[in-house]
Amino acid sequence: MKATLRYLTGIAGPSGFGSNSTAEQVTQHCFSFLPSHLTAIITGGSSGIGAETARVLAKRGVRVVIAARDLKKASEVRENIQKESPKSEILLLEIDLSSFASVQRFCSEFLASELPLNILINNAGIYSPNLEFSEEKIEMTFATNYVGHFLLTKMLLEKMIDTAKNTGTRGKIINVSSEVHSWVRGSSFHFNDMVSGKNYNGTRAYAQSKLANILHVKEMDRKLKTRNARVTINAVHPGIAKTEIIRAHKGLITDSVFFIVSKLLKSASQGASTTCYVALSPQTEGVSGKYFTDCNENNCWGLANDELEAQKLWNNTHALLHRQPHQTAS
Repeated sequence: MKATLRYLTGIAGPSGFGSNSTAEQVTQHCFSFLPSHLTAIITGGSSGIGAETARVLAKRGVRVVIAARDLKKASEVRENIQKESPKSEILLLEIDLSSFASVQRFCSEFLASELPLNILINNAGIYSPNLEFSEEKIEMTFATNYVGHFLLTKMLLEKMIDTAKNTGTRGKIINVSSEVHSWVRGSSFHFNDMVSGKNYNGTRAYAQSKLANILHVKEMDRKLKTRNARVTINAVHPGIAKTEIIRAHKGLITDSVFFIVSKLLKSASQGASTTCYVALSPQTEGVSGKYFTDCNENNCWGLANDELEAQKLWNNTHALLHRQPHQTAS
């Protein structure tokens, strides 16, 4: 009840920010603390929260690589950003997170650029009401929202560790998750069933993928600390914002209910605030393995706190990647 009241009223938490804070507001005083020449990759940066995240990071002087499936839309985002921030550096690279081959091509192209990598924001996400499969015969929501980001992070991790070592600036990985992770029960969180889309339900699949994003954070944090790597990883809940994913749900509820609910939704700028806060705020320096909502550290729920579940998911995902004939990364 307290959390709901805090959300509805926008009361600030310990960070000084709350649900009504915008991405620009939470990064306004970060500029003087930021190292120069930061580079960030943002998946799904061609629309919604991802586009707003790209805009605000670019405004704060970060070189932004927009990783997008639709380069035409990404080009429009870049054009708008550069109108506002003419000195900004925005690069566009194509990626389809549901395709292992596409993720590998993206990583090869980025690594060939020899740019540093300070921030990786795993933001892209889909909601599919119907059962669909990726090229690798993985249920599409799970493939895009979780498996693709797992592979992307895996392939770029050494670059991030090297960048942190060479520059002295700690790297940051951010997985955009959702509060709907709390809807998942252990009885429905079975790896093979999620891969195969058994008894498919769009909302459940979306929630499962978002739980997987948090478990990825938990296990990767443990592995990074074992290596003493100067890279942190955290999960964020952006809040329920007016994005394409919400519009995809519209057909499931009446127009009148959607109208009422839409008045409680965050704007894209409010939705991007927590991601931008974790990415740039000095208050999050060295913080890792945590879950943030409304720009404040918060508790995740249920299975998201299960270390054994996180290890099991990691091992199963790693095995899945290596079962694919063209996947050779160690």
